[in-house]
Amino acid sequence: MQKLFVISGSSGVGKGTVIKEFLKKHPNFKLSVSCTTRPKRDGEVHGVNYFFLSREEFEKCIENDEFLEWAEFSGNHYGTKKEFVENCLKNGENLILEIDTKGALNVKRLMPDSVLIFIAPPSIEELEARLRGRHTETEEAIQRRMASIKLEIENSKHFDYKVVNDKVENAVKQIENIIFAK
Repeated sequence: MQKLFVISGSSGVGKGTVIKEFLKKHPNFKLSVSCTTRPKRDGEVHGVNYFFLSREEFEKCIENDEFLEWAEFSGNHYGTKKEFVENCLKNGENLILEIDTKGALNVKRLMPDSVLIFIAPPSIEELEARLRGRHTETEEAIQRRMASIKLEIENSKHFDYKVVNDKVENAVKQIENIIFAK
């Protein structure tokens, strides 16, 4: 059986970019596909980007305890199905799961062999600058995200590893060192 690596970090920390660069270098790793109730965007493919479920389907999965973790963001549900993860691992796939810290801690509780990696910013000020530099969110949204960072950092104390994303290539190298030491 292969390993499950769970990568978390605050919004704007660059975890998606770091994971994408890692996967380019290591195509034998697979990124987990989450379920969501949000509408499909142009170019997205069911089963590739997300498993798109109706709210009723998602709630039925919750009732049936089918998720390793799930959460609600901006009125939409997101979750990781146990069966998807278990099947990937049984099929010999190395799997990376990109989720929030609360979900990561739940995964660790249910799958104690999973490896939790927290991607941290060089500083809180740098993270705020990155969020503002995106020019994609309102001031209110930025303030909400900054407030949630405290919880993320508190949760990260329970992670196996912390990687500071000062430069993407450095963060990728640190993740390689963690993963290939396992």
